[in-house]
Amino acid sequence: MKVTLKPENIAQLVFFIRGEKVMLAQNLAELYGVPVRILNQAVKRNIKRFPADFMFQITKKEFEALKSQIVISNGSLRASRSQSVTSSWGGLRRALPYAFTEQGVAMLSSVLRSQRAVEVNIAIMRTFVQLRRLMDTNRDLARKIEALEKKYDEQFADVFAAIKELVAPPATPRKQIGFYP
Repeated sequence: MKVTLKPENIAQLVFFIRGEKVMLAQNLAELYGVPVRILNQAVKRNIKRFPADFMFQITKKEFEALKSQIVISNGSLRASRSQSVTSSWGGLRRALPYAFTEQGVAMLSSVLRSQRAVEVNIAIMRTFVQLRRLMDTNRDLARKIEALEKKYDEQFADVFAAIKELVAPPATPRKQIGFYP
């Protein structure tokens, strides 16, 4: 199955594990149009190109946490029922999946040399850049909101104090002014 290499499709396949944005071998293999075992063989033949900060095997606990984030359907792990990119896990798993960081995905282009691999890597790198920009934008927005909250909390504190003064009954009763019957 040939997948449309749109950032929104690829972004759904990026997960946060161990504080890193990663893609799983199963999803990458599907994007590259190769069986997972072929991708894994290519990596194992070139294992010196994949240090621990490029690729790692997820733990059982991480796998369970990942499954809870994702919809599991008919033996397949899917990032979303509506997404066009899905990943078949092929029934029972003997080994836990490998996760590739951005650098690991870039390194895959040196071991998978097909035209499809080049196209996929370019699309994935663009997606990682867009995700990084989005995260930076969100951080900036969060800082601005926090600054506004502080600014307006101080201003509203004065307003609320004035309102409380107006609403509170006077400490000593005042002598009424006006005509008395």
